Amino acid sequence: MSDPNEGLRADWATKDFYAELGVGKSASAEEIKKAYRKLARANHPDSNPNDTAKHDKFKSVAEAYDVIGDPDKRKKYDQARELFASGGYGARGGAGGFNVDDLLRDRGGAGGGGGFGDLFGDLFGGGFGGRRAQPRPARGRDLETSTTIGFTDALDGVTVSLRIAADGACSTCSGTGGKPGTQPHVCGTCEGTGYVVASMGGAFTMNETCPACGGRQLVYDDPCPTCHGTGTSRTARTIQAKIPAGVKDGQRIRLRGKGGPGENGGPAGDLYVTVKVREHRVFGRKGDHLTVDVPVSFPELALGAEIKIPTLGGAPVTLKIPAGTPDGRTFRVRGKGATGKDGSRGDLLATVAVQVPGSLTDEARQALEAYAATTASHPLRANLFQDGA
Repeated sequence: MSDPNEGLRADWATKDFYAELGVGKSASAEEIKKAYRKLARANHPDSNPNDTAKHDKFKSVAEAYDVIGDPDKRKKYDQARELFASGGYGARGGAGGFNVDDLLRDRGGAGGGGGFGDLFGDLFGGGFGGRRAQPRPARGRDLETSTTIGFTDALDGVTVSLRIAADGACSTCSGTGGKPGTQPHVCGTCEGTGYVVASMGGAFTMNETCPACGGRQLVYDDPCPTCHGTGTSRTARTIQAKIPAGVKDGQRIRLRGKGGPGENGGPAGDLYVTVKVREHRVFGRKGDHLTVDVPVSFPELALGAEIKIPTLGGAPVTLKIPAGTPDGRTFRVRGKGATGKDGSRGDLLATVAVQVPGSLTDEARQALEAYAATTASHPLRANLFQDGA
């Protein structure tokens, strides 16, 4: 029975990777690297999205450098090329040819092994028909969550515990997507690039993640029994997140590197936290200023008064109300507000509001009636009935 891999073996051995990079067989490692970088830049798919010829050239250049850019692989490649140049490649065990596996095994010496398949397995990662793919590092996903904190915590800053559930690397296959103990092969759909070129109509195309390998460049014939080949599993973790002082209700905080884990050594994504702030029983907020509504009586506004008002987290302060102060006036108490981004403190804005008693004692009623009688000659609503603009 003929060996189905013989044609592929001959194909690999007859490829001239030195010519592919435009260097001689005696080129130094530095000359090979320089040639590869120049060709890779000129033919990279990202720089030439619509040029399939350059896409193919990029793959060929990368394939060549993967072999002769590695000293050990280069040595074995040169040995294989020497064998083919010295005797040609005939049918396995057939008339007029020779058994290449036997020849290579003989060259391997007393140690055994060293067959053709072993040699090319070393060169191309155990498979024929393509170079070993090196999966690209991929950044982890950005995640979203929310947390609710107290009014005072929003002003002073606080560290909270957040429970995050996200897709991470599967613990069974370590994110490869393959059944443990099995070996991958280069994805046949994207040929190991990790992406495919999709037509958008007309002359427009775009690169999309390969649907067969999910961008990992390698595929397994036997998928992982836990993640079913996806390489990910749903996991939950708890992180400590520092909420900065002065955060506002509804503000979105970005925590770098706290999102989903990266793939193939890529960086983790970010976590975005929407902060909700509970209302305070007494105080409100207006930017970096705090607000407070202060109940006062009509005599206090009319006659003037000194009253105590609270501050958040500090001692009360005395507010001086001038005689004749109108209802709804706002007073400013400097430095008693929230902490701004620059570390400075806002102010406390105190708004006075007249409180009308729900019931009156006889003495209070008599006093108010007497006041009404003395002010009857100055009706408050007289201007409402005057003609004219």
